Amino acid sequence: MSDASLSYQKLDYDVFARTRPADDLWGQVRRTVNGQPIPEEQIQMIVAKIRHSLILQDSDVVLDLACGNGALSQLLFPFCAELLGVDLSEYMIDIANAHFASPPQRRFLHQDASAYLRDEAQPERFTKALCYGSFSYLTEEQALSALGDLRERFVNVERIFIGNLPDLDRAHEFYKIKPAGAGEMSDASSQIGIWRSHDDFKRLAQAAGWQIEISLMPADFFSAHYRYDVALYR
Repeated sequence: MSDASLSYQKLDYDVFARTRPADDLWGQVRRTVNGQPIPEEQIQMIVAKIRHSLILQDSDVVLDLACGNGALSQLLFPFCAELLGVDLSEYMIDIANAHFASPPQRRFLHQDASAYLRDEAQPERFTKALCYGSFSYLTEEQALSALGDLRERFVNVERIFIGNLPDLDRAHEFYKIKPAGAGEMSDASSQIGIWRSHDDFKRLAQAAGWQIEISLMPADFFSAHYRYDVALYR
């Protein structure tokens, strides 16, 4: 491996979260601009997009993959019957359980998302699923496996929302000042993860058996210029 391929900083999700103050919930999950938490109206735009894309109903049982500290998950509580958040960071799940858990309807679980999807004993109980801002940190193999498990094991999941995906075709809008390091945009462990074009994600979704809808946030959303969202359905 050449020095050029190591010229960019990798992301350690759990370590980064621990560098933020205990009460900086949005900072811990990097929902920030220039290090500052995004405004409340931007958070509400995210919630509205999730609700709309999932066609969220009061009776839904929701699976939130890579839920982080639960700060976003808990904003969905009023709009569904149950929600389970899963995350690989024990630190983040401890925060989620301390601040937002209310068993049995609102629970958070420390587990790798891929392992959870493979091992869940009652996958049929879920009706909707989401992954916001974290899907790009899955390798191609992990991403296809996750979508495949959601399709084949979670048989009652009607729709999946995957939000804030970095768009390969608009990467130049993000890297205007500092070009990406060699291999950075295809590395799941980089700061932003894997950049996928709309066509890349369509191929991934279709390979796992899902139909797909691609959409953008309004132009005044903080990351609208280089990210997109997808909704998957059977």
